[in-house]
Amino acid sequence: MQGDYVLGGLFPLRTAEDTDLSGRTQPNTPECSRFSAPGLLWALAVKMAVEEINKGSALLPGLRLGFDLFDTCSESVVAMKPSLMFMAKAGSCDVAAYCDYTQYQPRVLAVIGPHSSELALVTGKFFGFFLIPQVSYGASTEQLSNREVFPSFFRTVPSDRVQVAAMVELLREFRWNWVAALGSDDEYGRQGLSLFSSLANMWGICIAHEGLVPLSHATVPQVDATQGLLQRVNQSSVQVVVLFASARAARTLFSYSIRCGLSPKVWVASEAWLTSDLVMTLPGMAQMGTVLGFLQRGAPMPEFSSYVRTCLALAADPAHCASLEAEQPGLEEQVVGPRCPQCDHITPENVSADLPHHQAFAAYAAVYSVAQALHNTLLCNASGCPSQERVRPWQLLENMYNMTFRPHGLAMRFDASGNVEMGYDLKLWVWQDQKPLARTVGSFDGSLQLQRSRILWHTPSSECEEGQVRRAKGFHSCCYDCVDCKAGSYKSSSDDLTCTQCDEDKWSPDRSLRCFPRKLKFLAWGEPAVLLLLLLLGLALGLALAALALFVQHRDSPLVLASGGPRAFFSLACLSVACASVLLFPGRPSLASCLAQQPLLHLPLTGCLSTLVLQAVDIFMESQLPLSWADRLRGHLQGPRAWLVVLLAMLAEAALCTWYLVGFPPEVVTDWRVLPTEVLVSCYVQSWVSFGLVHITNAMLASLCFLGTFLVQSQPGRYNSARGLTFAMLAYFITWISFVPLFANTHVAYRPAVQMGANLLCVLGILATVYLPKCFLLLWQPERNTPEFFLGGRPGDTRGRGGSRGGDETQGKNE
Repeated sequence: MQGDYVLGGLFPLRTAEDTDLSGRTQPNTPECSRFSAPGLLWALAVKMAVEEINKGSALLPGLRLGFDLFDTCSESVVAMKPSLMFMAKAGSCDVAAYCDYTQYQPRVLAVIGPHSSELALVTGKFFGFFLIPQVSYGASTEQLSNREVFPSFFRTVPSDRVQVAAMVELLREFRWNWVAALGSDDEYGRQGLSLFSSLANMWGICIAHEGLVPLSHATVPQVDATQGLLQRVNQSSVQVVVLFASARAARTLFSYSIRCGLSPKVWVASEAWLTSDLVMTLPGMAQMGTVLGFLQRGAPMPEFSSYVRTCLALAADPAHCASLEAEQPGLEEQVVGPRCPQCDHITPENVSADLPHHQAFAAYAAVYSVAQALHNTLLCNASGCPSQERVRPWQLLENMYNMTFRPHGLAMRFDASGNVEMGYDLKLWVWQDQKPLARTVGSFDGSLQLQRSRILWHTPSSECEEGQVRRAKGFHSCCYDCVDCKAGSYKSSSDDLTCTQCDEDKWSPDRSLRCFPRKLKFLAWGEPAVLLLLLLLGLALGLALAALALFVQHRDSPLVLASGGPRAFFSLACLSVACASVLLFPGRPSLASCLAQQPLLHLPLTGCLSTLVLQAVDIFMESQLPLSWADRLRGHLQGPRAWLVVLLAMLAEAALCTWYLVGFPPEVVTDWRVLPTEVLVSCYVQSWVSFGLVHITNAMLASLCFLGTFLVQSQPGRYNSARGLTFAMLAYFITWISFVPLFANTHVAYRPAVQMGANLLCVLGILATVYLPKCFLLLWQPERNTPEFFLGGRPGDTRGRGGSRGGDETQGKNE
C-alpha cells in the first residue's frame, strides 16, 4: 500500500520444510513451501491498523500511511533480503553507501517485525546500525533489551524475563520443585533456558535434567543426545518439564517423545509453541500429558475475525487481484522472489483454528506505536500536522522512548529498554477431537491468579499426598521422599518440610492436616466394664445385706451364736461397706475420692477378717489343744477381749492407711501422653511400697485364719466351720495374688476397674464360703440349727462346749 510514510513488515507467511543451511554453498533462497496461517493473520492485523489510522483523524490527520509486507519464511537468510530492500533509497532498489546517513531517506520509516527472536537478533543489529525503528510483535528474548547492541529495537510483547517469572511462580504455586528444563538449540531457547535456570535456582526449584532440543535439521549426534535426555527424564521421578523452545524445536522434541513412549508429563510451555499449529496438530500429542503455558493478554479485537474473512473474500476475487496488480506491479520479485503462491487460495477455514487465540493485537499495536511516534514528531493536532519537514527514521526514536500509545483503547508504554508491561493469561490445553483448545485457567500481572476448578490434569500427581512432608534424600535438597506425619503431629502448611507437633491438649491421627482437642478419659459410669461391675456390686451387696438381715432375725439360734453372734453382724456389715466402697472408683477422680479409696476398701475388710480370725482361733483351740488349755485360752478371747482384738487389728490397718495418706498421698493427675487421643485423669499412686503395705494387715489376718483351720479335721455330726473359713481364705489369696500381675499389666485407665473387681470377688468369696451356706441352713434346713450340730453340746444343752463363743451376753441369757 502506497502512503506518505511507508512501514516495512516482516512476517512468517511460509516456513521451510527441513531446511539445513549448514550445507549451503550458494547465496540463494531456500524453498519455502509450507503456508503459515499465524503469519498471514499478523500481516492482516498490520493492514487493518494502517487502514484504521488512515480512515480516522485521531492520528496523523491529513497524512496517509503505507506498508510493504514481506515473507521471512522463519529463516534469517530470507529475512535479510527484504531488510535490505527496506534500507534502499526511497523510490529505488539500491542501498547507497555514505559516511553520514543523517539525511538519508530509506524506503521505509520503520519496520514491524519480525516475530521470531532468532530473526530479530539478526535484523535488530542491522537496523540498529542506521537507527531505523523496529517494533517486533513476538520477539521476546531478553538480549533485545540491550540498548547498546539494539538501540532502535522495540516490542509490543513482554520480555522473556517476565514470562520466566510467571513460569517460576506457577511451579511454586503447585510446589513443583523437582523439574526438567529443556530449550531449543537457538538464541531464543538458550537464553530463555538460562533465565529460567537462574531464577529457578534462586527460588529453590531444582532442575533434575537440563538440555537443548535440536531444530528440525538436527545431526545424528544431536538426535542421539536428545533421545538419551528423554530416556533419563522418563526413567526419573520427574513429572514436570519446562520447555522453552520455538515451535519447530518443540515439534521435533515431541516427535521423539512419542516414538520413545515418554510417559505423560506436565509440560510448562513457552509462548512460542503454546498455540502453534505445528505442535497442536502433531499426531499422538494427546498422550503427552498436561500442557500449561502463558500467553500474552491484549485488548480484545472482536472485529478482526470479520476483517480477515472480508480480506480473504476479496483475495478470492480475480478482478480485485488484477486491479491491485495494475496499481502495484511486482517490481521486487526479482529481488525477494515471487509472491506467496498459496496466499491466492486461502479460505477462512484455513485460518479459523488460529483466530480464537491468535496474538494479532501485538502486531496491531506495533503499527499504532509507530503512528503515535510520527504524530508526536510532526507535532500533529486535531486539525493537522503543521510540520512539513520530511521525518527521517532516526528522528522517531527520541519520541518512542517512554512513549504512551493507545491501540484499541488500551494504554501501552515503551520503557527505556523498548519493552512494554503486559499481563499474561495462563492457558491449559483441553482436548476436543484431534486438536486441543487453549482454555484460560489463570492470569499473571506480577502475581499469579489461578482458577483451580478449571484445571483438568492429564498426568498422575508426583507431589506428596495430604499429611506428608518432603524429606531430603542424599545431598540434593530437592530430591526427597514423602514421609507421613505420625500421630501427634500434623502438616500445618503446604510448604512444610517437617511435621509440626500438636499442643499438649490436642491430638492428631497419622497424616493429619490439623490437631483435634483431646477428650477427658477416666473410668466412666456408662462403660460396659463398669456396668458389669455394678451388677456384681448389686449381687454382692444384696447378698451381704440379706445375710445380715437373716442373721439378725435368727440372732438367738445356735448357728448365729456359733458364728460369733454380734461379731457376725459386724462382719457382714463390714462386707457391705467394703462392697459399697467400690463406688469411689468410677467417675472423674477427685482428691477426696482418691484419698478415700484405699482406706474405705481395706478397713472394712480388716474388720471382717479379724472376726473370722477369732472363729479360726476358737476352732483351732477346740480341735488341737487339750480341753483344759482350750477352756483357759477361750476365756481370754471372749466378750470385750474379743472386740479388743478386732479393734487392735483395725487400728493397725488404720495406722498403715494413715501413713499411706500422709506420707505418700495419692493425687489427681492429668496425663497427656499415655493415651493417643484422650487425656487421662487418674489417681496417681506416689509409692507402690506404701500401697502394698496397706494390704499387709489383711494378708496377715488371712494367713492366721488359714493356718488355724487348714489342718483341722471335721467331727462327725458337727458343722464344719473350718472348711468354710479355709476356702474363704483361699478365695482371698487367689483374688489378691491374681490382682498383682493383672493390675500391673492393665492399662492405667482401667486399673480402677481391676481394683473394683478384686474387692467384689474377695467379698463374694467370703460370702459364698462362710455365710451363704449358713443362710441355706437357716432357710431350708432349719432342723439342723441345733446346739448339737453347731455348738457340740448334749441334747437339751443350748450351751455345749462352744456355747461361750457368742459372748458374755449370749452366755448369760442361755444359762
